[in-house]
Amino acid sequence: MFLLDAPITGRRQVARGMIVLAMQAPEIAGAVRAGQFVNLGWSPGPLLRRPFSVYRSEGEHIEVVLKAVGAGTSELLAMEVGDRISCLGPLGHGFDLTGGAKTVALVSGGLGVAPMPLAARDAMAAGLHVTWVHGARTAAELCAEAQGDVVVWATDDGSQGVQGTAVTAAQDADLVLACGPNRMLAAVAERWPQAQVAVETYMGCGTGVCLGCAVPLRRGGYDRACKEGPVYRAAEIDWSSLPSHLPYAVGA
Repeated sequence: MFLLDAPITGRRQVARGMIVLAMQAPEIAGAVRAGQFVNLGWSPGPLLRRPFSVYRSEGEHIEVVLKAVGAGTSELLAMEVGDRISCLGPLGHGFDLTGGAKTVALVSGGLGVAPMPLAARDAMAAGLHVTWVHGARTAAELCAEAQGDVVVWATDDGSQGVQGTAVTAAQDADLVLACGPNRMLAAVAERWPQAQVAVETYMGCGTGVCLGCAVPLRRGGYDRACKEGPVYRAAEIDWSSLPSHLPYAVGA
C-alpha cells in the first residue's frame, strides 16, 4: 500500500457523463491487481476519501472512471490536468484468475465497467478466452472502451446490442467476474453462485479501521469490503441485507 501525491495527467469521456481520469502513481501502477481500488482525497474536498476501482494501469499511470453523482465526484471531475490528488492504494482483495479456468465472462453494468479493463488484460495474459458483456440503460451510456475475444453489448431499451441486462445477455463460462449495482450482482448470484463479484458499499478509511464498509454474509456476521473484499464469491453475500444502490462506491 502506498500513499502518493499524484498529479492528474489526462482525462477523456468514454460514455455520456462517464469520465476517465489518469494519474501518475508509479508504485500503485506497478502493484495493482484487477478488482483492487484506490482511495482518493483532495483539498479542499470532502472529509472522507472516495474509493474507486482502478480502471487501467500502464507504465507509471493509473486510471479511474467516474460520473458526477454527488458533491465529491463533481469536485473531482472539476479538476484539471496538473492538479494533484492524494492517492492511497492499491487496496482490497481483487479477482482471482487462478484455478485452471479456460474461459471467463466479464459481466458489467453501468459504472461496474470500472475493474474490467484490468481483468480483461490479466485474463488474456493468462491465456483465458475472454467474453466481456457490458450493459447500460441506453447506447449513449455504454462505455466505449471494451476488450476481449468477444464483446457483447446489452441495453435496457434495445438501442444497441441485446435488449435486456448484461446478466441475461451473458453466456456461461468457467469463470464469471461481475461488477455493477448490487441488485445486478444479486441476479448474478442466483445464476452463478460461484461468480466473483466486486460489491458496492459505503467506505471511509479503506484500510479496515473504521468498519464503515460492512458486508453482510449469508453465514452470519460481516466482512470489511476494504480488506476481505471488495471481491467476494457471489453466494457468500446476504444480498437481501445489502443496499441495492449506493451514491458512490468501489464498483461504481
